[in-house]
Amino acid sequence: MAHRIGVIGGDGIGPEIVAQAVKVMRAAGVDFEEVTFDLGADRYALDGHVLDDADLERIRACDAILKGPLGPPIGDTVVPPGTVERGIILRLRFDLDQYINLRPFHGNGLDFVVIRENTEGSYAGEGGFLRKGTPHEIATQGSVNTRMGVERCVRYAFELAMTRPRRHLTLVHKTNVLTFAGDLWQRTFNEVKAEYPEVETAYNHIDAACIYMVEDAQRYDVIVTDNLFGDILTDLAGAVSGGVGFAGTGNLNPDRTAPSMFEPVHGSAHDSLGTDRVNASSQILSAAMLLEFLGEAEAGARIRKALDDVQSSNPTPNTIGDLVAERV
Repeated sequence: MAHRIGVIGGDGIGPEIVAQAVKVMRAAGVDFEEVTFDLGADRYALDGHVLDDADLERIRACDAILKGPLGPPIGDTVVPPGTVERGIILRLRFDLDQYINLRPFHGNGLDFVVIRENTEGSYAGEGGFLRKGTPHEIATQGSVNTRMGVERCVRYAFELAMTRPRRHLTLVHKTNVLTFAGDLWQRTFNEVKAEYPEVETAYNHIDAACIYMVEDAQRYDVIVTDNLFGDILTDLAGAVSGGVGFAGTGNLNPDRTAPSMFEPVHGSAHDSLGTDRVNASSQILSAAMLLEFLGEAEAGARIRKALDDVQSSNPTPNTIGDLVAERV
């Protein structure tokens, strides 16, 4: 039976690199139906549409989502800040319970994975204003951490560590200052750890982890962390492993009660439109991850190998999609 894949082309270079990824998936011989969605900053600027319940209903009927980067050009004043981020990206993650953000990093001699909790923390939206616009304005922004949310993320990370040769898992947080959220994460980590005696574990404060990521990233195998720390750390990880243009990500619903979503780590790069700098590597890697999640492991592996082979030949960035499609 053909897979039903929702495709969100996105903004800027998004439609171009998504088309390249879809072409590669077709070339890999995977049978799928493409269901397209017109969502993003460009769509909002056109008619004010963001993501509504009807869109979500159609998306829920898909087996997975391939999403391009979303966002307006730098300096844009038409799309209010947060419109795309909270109205589309976070709503998809929250409403579809995509509680695992999976980001693998390969390159520059590195091979590690960051598991980021994807539906809680500082991005849950808890907070507000008092006396906004006055000299006495107060803004609060809470970090929401539940035992269920933390445990299912930590457990997923341990299970993943068990599948890797090193079987090593590092918890990254800031337990010495964030004494409530950090305590919940550390206690939960320790309790789940007892069920996985084969996994070697470590703990790093987030600031120390940033130093290690630059100076000694080889120490890492699997990292598990919260939403905000994971957002920051994975951008740094992309930089040290070859650039965010080569990093893909999966927003996973491991329970498969709703579709998971796969996307590049980088932004919409409007300034690269129409140039030879448009690089579809991250989008193609995300497509390979999508196929693997749907059980198409052999096709995903072929795409990964073809992408590695093409990248090693130092091609012009905007030819990568065609070259991978030829080799897959």
